[in-house]
Amino acid sequence: MIIIEPHIHMYSRTTDDYVRMYEAGIRACVEPSFWLGTNRRYAGTFFDYFRLILDFETVRARRFGIDHYSAISVNPKEAENTSLAFEVISGMDEYLDHPRCIAVGEIGFNNINKKEEEVFAKQLNIAHMRRIPVIVHLSHLEKVKAIKWTLDVIKNEKIPEELVEIDHNTEESMPFARETGCYTGMTVYPISKLTPERVSGLVKQFGNERMIINGSADWGISDPLSLVKVCDFMKKDGHPEKAISSILFDNPNAFYSQSSKWKPDFNLKPVDPKEFQR
Repeated sequence: MIIIEPHIHMYSRTTDDYVRMYEAGIRACVEPSFWLGTNRRYAGTFFDYFRLILDFETVRARRFGIDHYSAISVNPKEAENTSLAFEVISGMDEYLDHPRCIAVGEIGFNNINKKEEEVFAKQLNIAHMRRIPVIVHLSHLEKVKAIKWTLDVIKNEKIPEELVEIDHNTEESMPFARETGCYTGMTVYPISKLTPERVSGLVKQFGNERMIINGSADWGISDPLSLVKVCDFMKKDGHPEKAISSILFDNPNAFYSQSSKWKPDFNLKPVDPKEFQR
């Protein structure tokens, strides 16, 4: 089965991870913008980061047989410094125009406050005006409060719901997210988020239509092969292969296909390391 990893932070991963991902069937991935471990102080550091994940990371992934795309944004973790956030947003056009940028994201709430809402709404408007996909980060705390406020912002912006993926859903937020036309994402993390067992249960409860699963692997205790483990568990838990394939390939492919730049090559082959060693 070919797998699309729709949300992973490869900036923080090693080349060994790419090797393991390819061997496990992952052939394309999307890297949303994220917090680097400390708050950035200058707009230029955001722009350098955007360039890195759009250019270098694409080349690095391709060497190991994986087609890499990115999404650009001010992550909610750094949205409360609104003056800096708006400076960055005002300079994002050239990065959003980049051929490897297929979405705005991830944006949304972290601490769930008005400052974050301003930055969220501004970037949601950009996605709306460009008619490109947008990845929404659902705060890891107070899920019900976060999803309700998130849905209010989406409604106020009047963006077509099919352009939106609301990510990091759990049992608390999923009933609200599934009442919309948005894609609904779940994150599989070894400790702090969902397990394959919980994902399987949510799919049984809410169905597989517009469902997306990701590993969101980053600096923390995380696993770039989370989707493979979800696949294995769901097979054992009685899900038909068609439903599993829809979640791991068809749905993310349909979501990102709303960007004209999403044209992944699922037939890439790893390059002999001798050809790119310096």
